[in-house]
Amino acid sequence: MASLASSTAVAARPGVSMPAVRFLGRDLTASIVVFLVAMPLCMGIAIASGVPAEKGLITGIIGGIVVGAIAGSPLQVSGPAAGLAVIVYELVRDQGIGALGPILILAGLVQFVAGVFRLGGWFKAISPAVVHGMLAGIGVLIVVGQFHVLFDHRPLPSGLQNLAAAPGRLFGLSSNLQATEFAFAIGVATILAMLAWEKFRPRALRLLPGALVGVVVGTLLSLGLDVARVQVPASIVGAIAPPSASALVSWLNPSIFAAALAIAFIASAETLLSAAAVDKMHDGVRTDYNKELRAQGIGNLLCGLAGALPMTGVIVRSSANVQAQAATRLSSMLHGVWILGFVAALPFVLTAIPMAALGAVLVVTGVRLVSVKHATHLFRDYGALPVLIWAATLVTVVTTDLLTGVLVGIGLTMLELVPHLHRLRLKVFEASDGESHAITLDGTATFVTLPKLSDTLDRVPAGTNVRIDASRLDAVDHTSAEMLRDWFQRRRAAGATVEITGARGRIATLGEHRH
Repeated sequence: MASLASSTAVAARPGVSMPAVRFLGRDLTASIVVFLVAMPLCMGIAIASGVPAEKGLITGIIGGIVVGAIAGSPLQVSGPAAGLAVIVYELVRDQGIGALGPILILAGLVQFVAGVFRLGGWFKAISPAVVHGMLAGIGVLIVVGQFHVLFDHRPLPSGLQNLAAAPGRLFGLSSNLQATEFAFAIGVATILAMLAWEKFRPRALRLLPGALVGVVVGTLLSLGLDVARVQVPASIVGAIAPPSASALVSWLNPSIFAAALAIAFIASAETLLSAAAVDKMHDGVRTDYNKELRAQGIGNLLCGLAGALPMTGVIVRSSANVQAQAATRLSSMLHGVWILGFVAALPFVLTAIPMAALGAVLVVTGVRLVSVKHATHLFRDYGALPVLIWAATLVTVVTTDLLTGVLVGIGLTMLELVPHLHRLRLKVFEASDGESHAITLDGTATFVTLPKLSDTLDRVPAGTNVRIDASRLDAVDHTSAEMLRDWFQRRRAAGATVEITGARGRIATLGEHRH
């Protein structure tokens, strides 16, 4: 637990809202950058999920054109996510690809209803240790699964089997050059090209994504070689496969319903985590979490009707969008238009891409999900328990399944409540005199009370100076402390001052830290 402190000040520049037409050039440029980032990831995630590449492209199109138009986070980009690849792979393996449509329709409805009943704030209460542990576990599973794709082989049914078989794949290489050796060389060249480009790219081309460069290099090297390549239909319309009436009867199957709840929960958590990260990158409109949930629900409902992959808000494409100077939601919408236009007009280009190159892109993506830096930050600032939660979530995701890992992490988070069982309540008092906003906190700030605290802070008008009286705040767990840290940094970025008085311990320094 982190406790509270003396006095600190934080602040920020107010966001500026201007007519979208003034930003048309910026949004147009940013949309092309996001399109170039999204294309290889949409296809690679689909293949990692055990479905044809076009399923990921359809999700990217819906995520851009439909969800981009109605999202609660205007600069966030939605599409197929690496975080769901593992659970989708297991569902397709166990239930068949025909079950995916009904599952996504149900998951979309659950998300939409959650947004209608304003449950978005509760997803912010999920411990960062759990979320990052989940992403790290997913990263490990993607790496060990896509490692086999580098050799033109299909991943094995479980993460542990993939891990156990990895040395055999590597030692099975021979000097007798055949498809396996060629595919592995293409995969390694793709990874090296990605990393080299990201390290040495000229400033004038800084927005050209490394994943695209890697895939182009891998494709050029594969010309004339007998290696497995991406298969896509001649028409994207032919890839749309609505669930049959008999498939919809599967809603009565408890395992289908459980899978829908799992996807809804994980997709919502990943989406809102990404939205929170995007909010840190710009000083424009903040995310409306409930509106975002409703938009994601509509998107997943449409993906289910189209027989495509599930979607979430995705941080890699979203950060590329912000870094490319996108200003409005038009950028995300246009990136979906470009995907649609490309697959409709030039499907033959996609069939030249070797599977090993896409596997290589996913290997790099998976490695980057394993953020040891976040674990060291947790240990340095909050002690051993959050690191234990992170590690336990990671290991359980790898050895069992995604949902079990998340539930184990959430269960361990409950241990943070033990020292404060005698006083778990948090009272929040507000007063405003027009020029400043006063907030008094009384009790213990934990993930249980985080939605109340977060809603109070979010109600503070932009540009208003804030005084927080923390003299009666006993302690803060790491989930609430991370939320406070982010809020302080946003206020600093907006030019307003936050003054904390009467605190004890580490909270006074939160506004001064950046992670």
